[in-house]
Amino acid sequence: MTEVSIVAETGRLHVVEAPLAEVVLANPGRLNAMDPAFFDELAAVFARIAESRTVRAVLLRAEGRAFSIGLDKELSLTLLPPAQPGEAPASRTALLHRTIRRFQAALLAVRRCPQPVIAAVNGFCLGGGLDLACAADIRLCTADAQFAVHETRLAMVADLGTLTWLPRIVGRGPAREMAFTGMPVGAERAQAIGLVNAVYPAREALLAAGRQLGQEIARNAPQVVQAVKQLMDERELPEEESGLRQVALYNAGHFFSADLQEGYEAQQQRREPRWSDR
Repeated sequence: MTEVSIVAETGRLHVVEAPLAEVVLANPGRLNAMDPAFFDELAAVFARIAESRTVRAVLLRAEGRAFSIGLDKELSLTLLPPAQPGEAPASRTALLHRTIRRFQAALLAVRRCPQPVIAAVNGFCLGGGLDLACAADIRLCTADAQFAVHETRLAMVADLGTLTWLPRIVGRGPAREMAFTGMPVGAERAQAIGLVNAVYPAREALLAAGRQLGQEIARNAPQVVQAVKQLMDERELPEEESGLRQVALYNAGHFFSADLQEGYEAQQQRREPRWSDR
C-alpha cells in the first residue's frame, strides 16, 4: 500500500491507496469540520482515485468522535472577504455562487467516483457531513451516530447535495421530515428508513464491517462493478445536476440574510432564535 502524497501537506485528509482505498477525514480536533481547503483536497483525492488502476472500492471514514459536523460554523459567515466600498451586490452574489459550485464539485467527485464508495459513519454526521455521506453508495454507522440536515436550523438551505440525494435514499416522507425540521435522526431510525444498511455497536466493529464489505466488492471484476454502478446511476445524474444548480442559485441570492446571522448567534448563545416573518 502506498500513501497518496497529494494530501500530505495539510493533513485534513489521509489516504491509503490499495484495492480497498481508505479516505480518512483527519481533523478530529475540529470534529472534522469542513473548510475550503477540505473541499479542494476532497476533489483532488477522488480525482486521483477515479484514475487509479489499483483502487476497486473506497472506504470513507473519520478519525475522532464525529464523522463531520459539516461546514465550519464560523466560516459560514465569512465565506467571502469583507465588501469593498462601492462593490456591487451582484458581484458578491456571483462570487458566492462560484464558491458553492466549487464545494458541490468536490461532493460530486465522491458521488461520481467510478469505484463504489462506502461511508462508515460514527458520531455526528451533520450538514455537510450528511451531504458527504449521501454522496457515497452505501452507508454504515455506529449505534451513537446522529444524522441531521442541520442547515435548516441555521436558516440556510442545504446546498451540497442532500436535498437531491436524500429523497432517493430514504424516500419522500422521511427526507422531507429531516429537511423541514433539521432534527437529528439516530442510528436505529436511520436504518429503519434506509439511510444506513447496518448499525454496529462501536467504531472498531464499524470499521471491520466496512473493510469486509469493501473487500467483497474489490474481489469482483472491477470493470463489471464500475459498469453496474454507471448503469444504476444513468437516469439519476441529469436530475441531480439540475437540483444542485437550483440550490446554488437560491443560496447565492439569499445567503446574506438577517435570519442566518440570528441563527448563528442563537446557537452561540444557546437560546431559541427569533426569526423574521419574511
